[in-house]
Amino acid sequence: MGTLFGGAFLIVIVVLAVSIFLHFVPLGLWVSAISANVPVSIMSLIGMRLRRVPPSRIVLPLIKANKAGLDVSVNQLEAHYLAGGNVDKVVDALIASHRAQIALPFERAAAIDLAGRDVLDAVQMSVNPKVIETPIVSAVAANGIELKIKARVTVRANIDRLVGGAGEPTIIARVGEGIVTTVGSSQSHNDVLANPDDISKTVLGKGLDAGTAFEILSIDIADVDVGRNIGAELQTDQAEADKRIAQAKAEERRAMAVAREQEMKAYTQEMEAKVVEAQAEVPHAMAQALREGKLGVMDYYQLNNIQSDTDMRHAISTAGKADEKHPGPPVK
Repeated sequence: MGTLFGGAFLIVIVVLAVSIFLHFVPLGLWVSAISANVPVSIMSLIGMRLRRVPPSRIVLPLIKANKAGLDVSVNQLEAHYLAGGNVDKVVDALIASHRAQIALPFERAAAIDLAGRDVLDAVQMSVNPKVIETPIVSAVAANGIELKIKARVTVRANIDRLVGGAGEPTIIARVGEGIVTTVGSSQSHNDVLANPDDISKTVLGKGLDAGTAFEILSIDIADVDVGRNIGAELQTDQAEADKRIAQAKAEERRAMAVAREQEMKAYTQEMEAKVVEAQAEVPHAMAQALREGKLGVMDYYQLNNIQSDTDMRHAISTAGKADEKHPGPPVK
């Protein structure tokens, strides 16, 4: 009985030992690596388990790279995985660049991947250029006519500038700026409509891909539409503003003239009041002169006769003028 119990305990110990061994040593991956002539030791696989690195994430890409003829080591792939990179995508990018005869060392591919860019997509774009379509760009020619232009930019990824280089938004912004500058320097919108390829040549010659992760191969104008007459609208707005200013100034001058007229009327009434006041003093002055003997009674009557004679002459002259304005019926 004791021997049976000891045998069962030994079997359990063996099973546990085998299970622990198989957990730390993936024999399937090790056999695959040996059959693919990839030198991976059991101790390396155990070390990956201890460092919490899934061996399949390292061994399978290593086998793929070895079959493609790439010189990649286990330590490089494991270090890239521990840094947070995508090992499988980096190996695929290295294989694609190797097939396309594009110089891409492992360190640069790993740096591109860690920088957050899709290294495989970048290699594919180096082989197969990408077409970027810009949004509608509104530009105004020198004659004030608005043109709405859409362009297609063919770019190729520049492997050497992928780390630290600007992306697609910068390319689109620079192309839009170049279109606005080129159209703005044209004397007439008809020149742009007649030769839209001049925009492509001018913009392409500005070196817009400097400092970006791409190389611009061509800029093609896809569509040109005539928009509003911006110059006429600005002139109309300016004329309307000038008219309002002139109206305001005229109203100001009219108000000043009305105020001046009222002032003159008040001044005239004031002078008339002074004349009436002065005329009212004449009888008092004559009475005072009579009392003081400075004016005799005959002198007073002579003044009255002179005044009466003056009034009569004035009446006669006024009546003659009235007859000229309103002649009576003809004498038969």
